[in-house]
Amino acid sequence: MRALVQRVSEAAVRVDGETIGQCGAGLLILICAMRGDTAAQAEHLAQKIAKMRIFKDEAGKMNRALLDIGGEALVVSQFTLAADTRTGNRPGFSQAADPETGRALYEHFAQSLAALGPKVETGQFGADMKVSLINDGPVTIWLDTEASTPKN
Repeated sequence: MRALVQRVSEAAVRVDGETIGQCGAGLLILICAMRGDTAAQAEHLAQKIAKMRIFKDEAGKMNRALLDIGGEALVVSQFTLAADTRTGNRPGFSQAADPETGRALYEHFAQSLAALGPKVETGQFGADMKVSLINDGPVTIWLDTEASTPKN
């Protein structure tokens, strides 16, 4: 799975002009399931993100995690994180999981993250979404389970 994690002061996602998910201080997580990804990888990624120390402590150093600050998360599916731009001018998305698997892993990731404690809201899988955020820092981190997790 791939994730683009942004530390935010706030974030929201709208579909057809209606806000369907939002969060306060915490993380906006754009997530993409790749071909061959597993539920175990979704769980590992949720734990990694929840414990990633990217929030400031009292000394202003990035030593606190989402769980430490009682932060919130907005999880938005984004298959374009699977873009292959090595050739041509049109990105290819053939490495993204099929829609059924992608939806299941996206939902499993969000549920796994929520089970760890933070308030988690989501976008709408497959919808044309409008995402707004105030990036705090800015802090933006790319994660890919392919490099860090064995496939089960």
